[in-house]
Amino acid sequence: MTGNEVRKAFLDYFQKRGHKVVRSSSLVPADDPTLLFTNAGMVQFKRVFLGEEKRSYQRAATSQKCVRAGGKHNDLENVGYTARHHTFFEMLGNFSFGDYFKEKAIEFGWDLLTSGYGLPADRLWVSIYLDDDEAGQIWHNQVGVPEDRIVRFGEEDNFWAMGDTGPCGPCSEIHLDRGEAYGCGKPDCTLGCECDRFMEIWNLVFMQFNRDASGKMTPLPKPSIDTGLGLERMAALLQDVPTNFDTDLILPIMERAEELSGVARSESKQADVAMKVVADHSRAAAFLISDGVLPSNEGRGYVLRRIMRRAIRYGRNIGLTRPFLHETAKVVFDIMNPAYPELKEASAFITSVIKNEEARFSETLDYGLRLLNDTLEEMSAKGESEVPGEIVFKLYDTYGFPVDIVRDVARDRKLTIDMDGFDAAMSRQRERSRSVTAFSEINDAYRGLSAEGFKSDFAGYGTLSMGSKAVLLVAEGKEVEEAGAGASVEIVAEKTPFYGESGGQVGDSGKITGPDLEVAVLDTVKDPTGLIIHKGTVLTGTIRKNETVTLTVDEEKRAATALNHTATHILHAALRRVLGSHVKQAGSLVSPERLRFDFTHFSQVTAEQIEQIERFVNRRIRQNVPVGTEEMDAESAFSSGATALFEEKYGDQVRVVSLADFSKELCGGTHTSRTGNIGLFKIVAESSIASGVRRIEALTGEAALEYVQQNAQLLSEAAGKVKDRPAALPAKIEALLTEQRAREKEIERLKADLAKIRAEESTGEVETVNGISLLVQKVAADSPAALRELADRYRDRLGSGVVVLGSVSDGKVLLIAVVSKDLTGRVHAGKLVKAAAAEVGGGGGGRPDMAQAGGSKPEKIDMALEKVREMIQEM
Repeated sequence: MTGNEVRKAFLDYFQKRGHKVVRSSSLVPADDPTLLFTNAGMVQFKRVFLGEEKRSYQRAATSQKCVRAGGKHNDLENVGYTARHHTFFEMLGNFSFGDYFKEKAIEFGWDLLTSGYGLPADRLWVSIYLDDDEAGQIWHNQVGVPEDRIVRFGEEDNFWAMGDTGPCGPCSEIHLDRGEAYGCGKPDCTLGCECDRFMEIWNLVFMQFNRDASGKMTPLPKPSIDTGLGLERMAALLQDVPTNFDTDLILPIMERAEELSGVARSESKQADVAMKVVADHSRAAAFLISDGVLPSNEGRGYVLRRIMRRAIRYGRNIGLTRPFLHETAKVVFDIMNPAYPELKEASAFITSVIKNEEARFSETLDYGLRLLNDTLEEMSAKGESEVPGEIVFKLYDTYGFPVDIVRDVARDRKLTIDMDGFDAAMSRQRERSRSVTAFSEINDAYRGLSAEGFKSDFAGYGTLSMGSKAVLLVAEGKEVEEAGAGASVEIVAEKTPFYGESGGQVGDSGKITGPDLEVAVLDTVKDPTGLIIHKGTVLTGTIRKNETVTLTVDEEKRAATALNHTATHILHAALRRVLGSHVKQAGSLVSPERLRFDFTHFSQVTAEQIEQIERFVNRRIRQNVPVGTEEMDAESAFSSGATALFEEKYGDQVRVVSLADFSKELCGGTHTSRTGNIGLFKIVAESSIASGVRRIEALTGEAALEYVQQNAQLLSEAAGKVKDRPAALPAKIEALLTEQRAREKEIERLKADLAKIRAEESTGEVETVNGISLLVQKVAADSPAALRELADRYRDRLGSGVVVLGSVSDGKVLLIAVVSKDLTGRVHAGKLVKAAAAEVGGGGGGRPDMAQAGGSKPEKIDMALEKVREMIQEM
């Protein structure tokens, strides 16, 4: 079987047995702060296991994209050195949410492996948790596995947990004995040995408990099943190859690396490791970027940057000194196209991100090498022989330097490395990169409603006012039966026209009314399970649970929000048309007042491009095309070419918003009926918010018109100030600036003349100290340049001597010392000025013949100048 066939066979098997095949969720967990990345199949079902959410199915099967490279589950440093460690992999899994439990899970697993995939039953072993007698009896009595092939392990091996908190339980693992050829040769080699003979295939987790932050475990509402079978491992077994890297899922990437480098993988151990690292990290980079993660210096982006830079470093080991990672990533698009066509659709974007990071890293790698050499030279000059661990860590962490390179360079200079210090810094870094360890559980007040499978029915596409029953009232975090005037209250209704904040669109405001009742709804939010919660204040009367009320959205604000939301879709299309297909939405804010759109792009958007974007958007607005909306199943929407957004979590049914033939996006937000309603679109700001991410802020309709009119008024007022037409302002301003520059030059010339006069007047204040002509004086100078000009004048008049001047400007002390060339052997200007600066709370220094400094204590300037006299006297 090919890897794609292995995946299909798994999903088909469980679909025939009543399981809902659920699309892989994003590598960025939708609402789980405990995780940097999705690292197991059960992540998207976590709230279901906790009893906080109910779905329309009790059995599910998935092939889940996973990354383990950061936080608790981190395989990054092992990749390349083992047969099966990966940063990116796919986890095949079947799940039961309170439906079947151990017996059925074990039966399904054994049947698929032996009958479906054809693995030999007599070579399959199982491990179970130490005291899980129930699982042991099922394996032996019902499946028929001999007792000598059932092994019991402790919590470390056979008790599975998502993280420090959350769902957990005992597990049973199925292993394949691959034979002595894969073993260590020891006579006692058996399941549990560290060698590659007994390969773990499938982990069946019997989800029974929820562990809280204190470590306490409480039974889950319904015992459930969570299983995980590594796609790459299964493919390796069925294709009878020694490692996961030799399967058709990964091997073509290494072959491309061989082509690019001209080095065969079989040439050396170093080449083999490098090829594996490049192949694995190409997969991780492609999928992470596709899911909206961009290289940065924190969080997920930091982990992606480390993955990419590790691949680039190892590429250098096989001669890949020019950008190559974007080329190996292209092979990933081809291999994964049957299951993940979105990779190829986003190929321009993904390769652009990778190329940009490769270029950045090339610069930092060269800079890091210079920094290392400078550091080592400085150490040698001081007679030090050990490179501090903090320096090694900085090179590794900031510049991507492998410790091996630092060690090699240090060894050449006969220096050692403080590895203990490096390890300590690494430990601190790992702690910093760990994710939050507390899962954001649903408020108890809402838990019962969501656990029943209740989801608010949003009816706001077709109406802005409707009657509905208030099924839940919450005040101060607790469920209440009623809330009176003055109370802050949160309300959940059976149906509502209010849009709950999501997808970048702010929540609606408005009012909830009834007989003698009025509640001002200030905001509307949607919780992770789909409840729409109205947040407001009771103005008059009392609202009671299960009472029928009238919910009315603020029509004016909703209409303005709709205009802005439709405008973001047109803007997205314009950006891709003007800047290129690499542009992807990276976030947005749609409110009644304005819109904000974040997108991927690697340079500032020029003024000319801004104009092109505005012209494109306004042209589409004037075309007055209808805004089409259609409900369809998610798979059909994805295959139709509709654009999906990074941060969104999509259900089985999705809403597609289309604008003629130029925009088609998955979007649950509210929109205007025709583009012409927008009226006018105006960009008011463009900026960078992160590496590779730009932000455009814009206005539409009345707000855009008001902005244009205000700017026109400002332009008119400015033109009036210079008594000319607005069109003549640029030339007028340039003339004024030219005149100002000429006057500034004249001022500098006059200052120089004044300094000359002062120098001539001050020669009488020269004193002779230890045979040295010395002029120490407090003067009026408003800048370091003016002070230096004056000092040079004094020195020139002295011929041979020392000049030290002090001045106060804007509350700061300015100091300068100049020494004629014939005296620099006796007097050092830098030392004089450094001592003087210390008296005024500052610092500075310079050459033997000239030095400048500053300070923050002008009241002590006289003491500073006296310090100079004392130093000359003591010479």
